[in-house]
Amino acid sequence: MQLVVGRIGRPHGVRGEVTVEVRTDDPELRFAEGLSIATDPAGRGPLVIEGRRWHKDVLLVAFEGFGSRDQAEELRGTMLVIDSAEVEPSDDPDEFHDHQLVGLAVETVSGEPVGEVTDVLHHGQDLLVVRRRGQDDALIPFVKALVPEVDLTGGRLIVDPPEGLL
Repeated sequence: MQLVVGRIGRPHGVRGEVTVEVRTDDPELRFAEGLSIATDPAGRGPLVIEGRRWHKDVLLVAFEGFGSRDQAEELRGTMLVIDSAEVEPSDDPDEFHDHQLVGLAVETVSGEPVGEVTDVLHHGQDLLVVRRRGQDDALIPFVKALVPEVDLTGGRLIVDPPEGLL
């Protein structure tokens, strides 16, 4: 599965640098000089990082072969992606990456099937979006009290919803 770690924005200056909207919590690793990074659409890459620097809390990146503002403009909107296999698992048994949760079957503590996790939203409180058959999607806060068990190897997530949540 591909994970987006950044999105190329507008050019910065005249030497081909672009702004990058960072979508990773480790930009120093993901945007290291000399690194080749895949793109979406795939035809625009892979891109090799020639240099990077921070300017007023904005990441600026220069890619090999894109030395002018006009060339850099061609990259605008390109997503920078990595394979999910490149992401190190967390040492914390209660911490999960979104891609690990999406696709898990959801069932209640009593074994009743609920649906499948289709997305994870991060709006102050992490919310699991669960697609239910024949019903609207359910939003379940991703907290231990409501989600007591995440079984990645079994492909399921156990929920203990309060009355009215589902």
